[in-house]
Amino acid sequence: MIDHETHTEGISPKIYSVSTLTTGIKTLLEEQFEFIWIEAEISNFRAPSSGHYYMVFKDAYAQIRAVMFRPQTRYINFVPEDGMKIVARGRVSVYESRGEYQLIIDYLEPLGVGAMALALEQLKKKLSEKGLFDEEIKRPLPFLIQHVAVITSPTGAAIRDFLNIAQRRFTNLEITIIPVRVQGDGAAREIIEAISIANTELDADTIVITRGGGSMEDLWEFNNEELAYAIRASEIPIVSAVGHEIDFTISDLAADMRAPTPSAAAELLVAEKEIIEKWLREIRERMSSSYRYYLSNIKDALNAFKKGLKDPRKGIADTWLRLDELEGRIKRQLSVIINDLKMNIRNQGRSLFVNSPVKKIERYREVINFKQQLLTRSMERVMDGKHKRIDILNEKLNDLNPYAILDRGYSITRTIDKKAIRSASEVMAGERVNVTLSKGSLECLVEKIFEE
Repeated sequence: MIDHETHTEGISPKIYSVSTLTTGIKTLLEEQFEFIWIEAEISNFRAPSSGHYYMVFKDAYAQIRAVMFRPQTRYINFVPEDGMKIVARGRVSVYESRGEYQLIIDYLEPLGVGAMALALEQLKKKLSEKGLFDEEIKRPLPFLIQHVAVITSPTGAAIRDFLNIAQRRFTNLEITIIPVRVQGDGAAREIIEAISIANTELDADTIVITRGGGSMEDLWEFNNEELAYAIRASEIPIVSAVGHEIDFTISDLAADMRAPTPSAAAELLVAEKEIIEKWLREIRERMSSSYRYYLSNIKDALNAFKKGLKDPRKGIADTWLRLDELEGRIKRQLSVIINDLKMNIRNQGRSLFVNSPVKKIERYREVINFKQQLLTRSMERVMDGKHKRIDILNEKLNDLNPYAILDRGYSITRTIDKKAIRSASEVMAGERVNVTLSKGSLECLVEKIFEE
């Protein structure tokens, strides 16, 4: 309602349109609160299919709507939840269509707990509910392991510890190393591809995924959801030996067996062979003892026969028989010894063949090809990301173009010397003005002026 006294004094009030008033409020808020930090509790969290996060920030006395658009959500590795205490950075904006103000968030982290720790706990809970960690689905290791595929960094201390213990305990164990990165972006993808290679191209009966200890950031690639599914999808049993004894990763929980360290993994794999070797030694000792006991009885029997011997020819004949029997035993013993030597020679030959320069060159060639493929894929991913970033910047640039509003029927009025006219009081009747339209421009003559 227009104030009567104001009119009586000859002063006209300034009347705003809804859009003009809202635009003014939007400008004031966005200039005053361009970038701010806020501490709050999350409620009414929603994550629709668009990929944006919608939520309400509140404390004991007030609340404000907030939105985090999909490009920013990719940079946080956890999912917000109702009731979560957070610290966020963003800017105040006004959604003019509804006349509501809200926060546009570009960074978010939990309050009192690290984002990585929270993301790890969320992923553990998610995979556990899906049954990936159930003991019933985990496979036992083979009783006699002949060939182990080790997925690890070829230059790390983990593989050296593993090889030292494995070779010391059982030299005939065949070990194939599949080289991968064990930390940094993309390491999980290399490990997944290595598991696929071990299943499709190697005749291995056990897979070991291992690396040495490190911080949570160093071990983060082993907390990958896709890696957990790849471990469970493997047809070959997998042993995970990541970090130190106190470190637990998603790969440890998903694997068929977890070893606290790389050295413990080697001890775990060759333990059965040590038991068999000990069992064979005990059998050999028992056989030797029985053989000595048997010979002692033979000797006593011969002495008894000797005392009762009357015909020398009978004694000679018995001696010949015993000699024939002993000769047969000696031949059998020699045959066993020769067969053992032949077996040892074949094993040594197989070991020489496996470690021959030709085999090493072939393995290095496979490693080079594998890394070339990884490099090509990484470059393709980088280029895709750059193209998407350019498209987003082009869209933003078009949105910020001041002339874009002309396509919706608006125009820009300026004086002949190109000065923008914002108020009717800035021109006089009879003065010429220039009107810029979406397509073309007009030169107009001002006939009347209406200041309200």
